[in-house]
Amino acid sequence: QVQLVESGGGLVQAGGSLRVSCAASGSIFSISTMGWYRQAPGKQRELVAIITSGGLTNYADSAKGRFTISRDNVKNMVYLQMNSLKPEDTAVYYCHARAQVVFYWGQGTQVTVSS
Repeated sequence: QVQLVESGGGLVQAGGSLRVSCAASGSIFSISTMGWYRQAPGKQRELVAIITSGGLTNYADSAKGRFTISRDNVKNMVYLQMNSLKPEDTAVYYCHARAQVVFYWGQGTQVTVSS
C-alpha cells in the first residue's frame, strides 16, 4: 500500500505562482511513476504532469512552459511548481503514484486562481 498526502493548495491571483507538494509513504520502494492530475468542477480528471523514477517528465499541453514537476526520491516527495497561473487552472489537484500495476491517489488539494 502507498499513501499520498498533498499540501500547498490555495487561492492565488491570475499570473501568480503556487507550489503543491505530495508526500508518499508506505510501500514506496514499489513506486515507479508519480504525477499530478487535476479535476475542475463538471469536468473529467486530466493529466497535468508525470515524472518517472529516473526523472523523465511529460506534461499536458496546458502545462508546458508554465508548470514544472520535480521529484525527491530521498524524501519521497513530488512537487508541482505552477507559474503564470490562469483562472482555468482552478481545480482540485491530485497526486498520483504507480506501483507495478496498482495506481494510488491522494485526497486532493484545491487550487483556485482568481481573475
